[in-house]
Amino acid sequence: MLSVPLAFGLAASIIATSFLSGLFGMAGGMVLMGLLLVVLPVPAAMVLHGVTQVASNGARAWLWREHIIWKLFTGYMAGAVAALALFAAIQFIPSKAIVLIFIGLAPLMAIAMPDRLMPNLLRPTHAAACGFVCTVLQLLAGVSGPIFDAFFVKSGMGRKAQVSTKAVAQTFGHFVKLVYFGGIIVSDENYVAPELMVVAIATAIVGTWLSRRILEGMSDANFRAWSQRIIVTISAIYLSQGFYLAVAG
Repeated sequence: MLSVPLAFGLAASIIATSFLSGLFGMAGGMVLMGLLLVVLPVPAAMVLHGVTQVASNGARAWLWREHIIWKLFTGYMAGAVAALALFAAIQFIPSKAIVLIFIGLAPLMAIAMPDRLMPNLLRPTHAAACGFVCTVLQLLAGVSGPIFDAFFVKSGMGRKAQVSTKAVAQTFGHFVKLVYFGGIIVSDENYVAPELMVVAIATAIVGTWLSRRILEGMSDANFRAWSQRIIVTISAIYLSQGFYLAVAG
C-alpha cells in the first residue's frame, strides 16, 4: 500500500524533475534517477523511472509535436533495438555505484568531446549510432540525455526542435529500458506497486505541462547556457556519490 508521505514526496519530486526536463529536454531524468536509487533497488528504480520518463517525454513530444523532425527517428530506433538485443543476451544488472558513476560521467564525456568528433544527428548513420549509444547508457545508468544532447550540437536545430525531437526519441528509449528491466523484475524486493506508477505518470504530465510557458519565453542562448551549468553541477554530485558507494562497498 502506498503511504501518504511517500505519495506526496514522489509526486513533488516527479513534478519538479519533469518541469526541469520540460525546460531543457534533459537533467530532470538525472535528478529523478538519483532520488529513486535512494529508496529502491536498481531494477525497480529503472522500471519506475522508465514509466515516469515515458509519460514525461511522451507529453513533451505531444506538446511540441509540430516541431519534431521525424526523419531522425527511424535510425534512432534501429540503434536502440540493437542495444536492447545486446543487453538481453547478457542480462546485465548494474550496481547502484555503477549507475551513479555513469550518470555523472555521461554529461562530462559529452562536454569534453572535441568539435571534430561531434556527431550530427541529421545523418542517418549518426542517428543509428545515437540510438545504440544512448540506449546502452539507458540500461547502464537509466538516463542518456547529456550524450544525446551531443548529437544535436552540429544539427543547427532551435530549442523547440531539440526539445521535441529528443522527447519522441527518449520516449522510445525509456520504453526499451522499461521492457528490459520489467522482464528482470521477478522478486518481491523489486516489485513496483501499481499506485506508484499511477502517481508517477500523472505528476510527470503535470510537470511537463507547467514548463511550456517558460520555455516559450527563453532565448536559445539562455537555453544552452543554463543547460550546461545545471548538467555540470548534477554530474559532480553523482560522481562523488557513485565513487563513495564503490569505495564503501
